[in-house]
Amino acid sequence: MMLKAPAHKNKKRIGRGPGSGNGKTSGRGHKGQNSRSGGGVRLGFEGGQMPLYRRIARRGFSNYPFKVTYDVVNVADLERVFGDGDVITPDVLKAKRLVRSKSLSIKVLGGGELTKKLTVQGLELSKAAQEKVEKAGGAIEELKA
Repeated sequence: MMLKAPAHKNKKRIGRGPGSGNGKTSGRGHKGQNSRSGGGVRLGFEGGQMPLYRRIARRGFSNYPFKVTYDVVNVADLERVFGDGDVITPDVLKAKRLVRSKSLSIKVLGGGELTKKLTVQGLELSKAAQEKVEKAGGAIEELKA
């Protein structure tokens, strides 16, 4: 019979004599900065090397936190993979492996030609892609959230 692990593990009690395995130096070793009370270095200290928070520039504006990255699908890919009258959604593109499954935003670009009548739902399109889909007789619909 296998015993289950306890739900709450007891805290490691240090400095409780040699029998505990953590007596005498209490797991801190002998001498040195980290063996002393109050020892150790402050947060961000890198042993005298210029620390990261001082190496990185702190001027100007960065749009990085607001950057939107797209998985890109060209009109030529839609032409190659889908048949006439198919409905294209983000889930269908992921199932057909045209985009990565973890991508948040998908955009259809106008690279290539389109002859098939396709319905595009819930995807962003460039102007060129939009024109090509409409020219081929397809439709562009927004998915209702």
